Amino acid sequence: MEQKQIGFVLQGIKTEQFAILNENFNHKKPVELGSQLQFKFDQNQKLIGVEVGFEYIQSKKVLLKIVVSCHFKIEVDSWQSFLTIQEGKLVVPKGFLAHLTMISIGTARGVLHTKTESTDFSKFILPAINVIEMIPDDAVIELVE
Repeated sequence: MEQKQIGFVLQGIKTEQFAILNENFNHKKPVELGSQLQFKFDQNQKLIGVEVGFEYIQSKKVLLKIVVSCHFKIEVDSWQSFLTIQEGKLVVPKGFLAHLTMISIGTARGVLHTKTESTDFSKFILPAINVIEMIPDDAVIELVE
């Protein structure tokens, strides 16, 4: 099976949310990591937005939260041919979404580092994440006429 190339460019990055809640931090208690992932599509501008969010939680209280979105401009040919249009729907392959998600998580990792550098929270580094497990299926979007 021939692997098709998808042309795209990272068009924008935005820190949607960032908070450090010092009052919830206890050096002696274990910390859990929660994550969220959301995709947004703009059919007219041929954009895919990937929003990744992470919460560091201790004793059921959030002590650090970050949400970052990355906006990817998809080349017209890729949008038309590789992102298959079937029965009025746009089907975006999960492998491509996983690739964009990896870029977005790496971006969030860098934003987190920059915002926590030289603080007690700098030790909270985003670990490697298996994004394939986060994206079980292709994204199917109803096209708007």
